Amino acid sequence: MAEQDSKRSKTDAAVPVVALAADTSLTDKQRSRCGALTAAFAKACGRQPDFICRAPGRVNLIGEHIDYSGYGVLPMAIEQDILIAVAPNDTNTLNISNVNSKFATRNMSCWPVDIDDTKHEWTNYFLAGYRGLLEHAKCTTPIGLDVVVDGVVPTGSGLSSSSAFVVCAALVAMHANALSFPKTELATVCAKAEHYVGTEGGGMDQTISIMAQPGVGLYIQFHPIRATPAQLPQGGAFVIANTLVEANKYVTAGSCYNKRVVECRAAARILAAKLNIEDAVSVRRLGDVQERAGKSLRDMMDVVDTHLSKDDYTQDDIAKELGITVDEVVATVLSPSTKDQTHFNLHDRARHVFSEAQRVLDFKDATTLADMGRLMDESHASCRDQYHCSCPELDQLTALCREAGAYGSRLTGAGWGGSTVSLVPEDDVDAFLAKIKKGYYEQSPQRLEQVDSALFVTSAGPGACVFTL
Repeated sequence: MAEQDSKRSKTDAAVPVVALAADTSLTDKQRSRCGALTAAFAKACGRQPDFICRAPGRVNLIGEHIDYSGYGVLPMAIEQDILIAVAPNDTNTLNISNVNSKFATRNMSCWPVDIDDTKHEWTNYFLAGYRGLLEHAKCTTPIGLDVVVDGVVPTGSGLSSSSAFVVCAALVAMHANALSFPKTELATVCAKAEHYVGTEGGGMDQTISIMAQPGVGLYIQFHPIRATPAQLPQGGAFVIANTLVEANKYVTAGSCYNKRVVECRAAARILAAKLNIEDAVSVRRLGDVQERAGKSLRDMMDVVDTHLSKDDYTQDDIAKELGITVDEVVATVLSPSTKDQTHFNLHDRARHVFSEAQRVLDFKDATTLADMGRLMDESHASCRDQYHCSCPELDQLTALCREAGAYGSRLTGAGWGGSTVSLVPEDDVDAFLAKIKKGYYEQSPQRLEQVDSALFVTSAGPGACVFTL
């Protein structure tokens, strides 16, 4: 019981606030970046920052595209992160700049904050976290801030650069205005806040960035959020390999990411009706269908085969299945970015969700590296064949990783580009990296010049924090 209470306290506690000079969690590279960011802030703002917020990216080991259907996932935080240096100003303005000059500085009133989700503007992610936190706190008189951002999570890599940015911005707003929330509450706030930029994620990315613990993965469950440490395999190493095909959830939301969300929602509504679930109209997640039906995940796969057509559904088909009008489908099932979509694959999406949720449980309980690898391979196949969120480069790279000796390899993140994660024998890592470098990155000069940041071994790192200076 004491051990369970200790584990629970780590996720229910507030994000740590520690003196940078006394912190022992940072790598030498991260500490050097903090120093460079402090200098960049001084140059841009004419004074030293008061504090630095940090939020890490993540790699999802297994459990893709199921968090927004209510199912548990198993990610871990990585070393790559977002750092934001901050100092208050007396002008009631929010001044946001970036150490990378390709990102333009923005200046605006510190409240209220408007976000135009029709524009792909880099500061929207900061504003989403900032606004979401302050709205949750009912803080309508925030102080003015100067902030300088430094991010090294590659954008579009499937390693959650956008969510890390949202989390880091929420930390800025919270600490600057002397607010505090438990990690679980903060994760929920950040997941909701990211909807301001037009994507409809389920909460995994924000939760792991906030709650991560060094040396372990986290089995994260939702509604409500619970995070349980999951021991990582002995004798194995996780290797990330970025295809360098940028996967931008915002740009393709209507036809890719958000479309998958509403396909799952439509499947849940129809299955609830077919199974005569009470108050079926209130069902929005496939996980709710399973829970109310009282069936196992494997039973739900049979339910999908029985009740959902393998043919695409039109908006009219969905309306007929639910006994409502097309206008009601648009209003209650679809989202603004998907209302113009005409065809929806409900069978395959639901089949993936239930099978992937089972794989997460099996992976968590697996006792051998070979079993874990097999489950990762099965996950990729399902993402490719049933969720249709892979791409040729992801398929090529995962196949190459298996040929190079990985126990298993799969896409990680939303897909349609981005990164792969492979489970590799610890003693064979150097040989594995050499084979992947030769087989994928040396095939093009553009890939080869980015190999150092695209191909690397990773280990589970700590979650978000605030460093005082």
